[in-house]
Amino acid sequence: MADVKLAIIYYSSTGTNYKMAQWAEDAAKNAGAEVKLVRVPELAPMEAIEQNPAWKEHYLATKDKVALATVEDLDWADAFIFSSPTRFGTLPAQTKQFLDQAGGLWAQGKLVNKVVSGMTSAQNPHGGQEATLLNLYTTMFHWGAIVASPGYSDNSIFSAGGNPYGTSVTVDGEGNMKEDVEGAVRHQVNRTLEVAQKIVNG
Repeated sequence: MADVKLAIIYYSSTGTNYKMAQWAEDAAKNAGAEVKLVRVPELAPMEAIEQNPAWKEHYLATKDKVALATVEDLDWADAFIFSSPTRFGTLPAQTKQFLDQAGGLWAQGKLVNKVVSGMTSAQNPHGGQEATLLNLYTTMFHWGAIVASPGYSDNSIFSAGGNPYGTSVTVDGEGNMKEDVEGAVRHQVNRTLEVAQKIVNG
């Protein structure tokens, strides 16, 4: 996979999607891909962040550690892994605003044939996880990107709850993941890279 450039683009308020993105980064590096792990900018005011100790802790721990995502990362990469929590069944404003900045690349046709896959989380199994991924993929269809969903291509998907659209995890009030999703994340990354390599190599 040395000829595949992968951007792992995440938003995480309390750390779940950051952890999933880190697993994705490790899997991609192990596969030999060139990898960037970047976070979308936080839009919430500090007053809101400070009301949730876990949110504040995660924000302070990563704000100077992980580079901010830019539209140049979209241009650079052959493939994307997006990891973002659900907000009322759709993407958080932070992630949506980042995607909305890609209009210039879209107009130039530079997002066509990029390979993409998405991951998400919510506080309960039916908290909008599938809808969030479908909302992400709707944007990707407009880009002309190629969606590499995991489907049921590996047993790890069943262990992670069986979401064919992308790895999703349930997180309790203390921030604990309720399903074992690490294997599914790693498989999803490898599948995305496999598809991307075919596109890159023609």
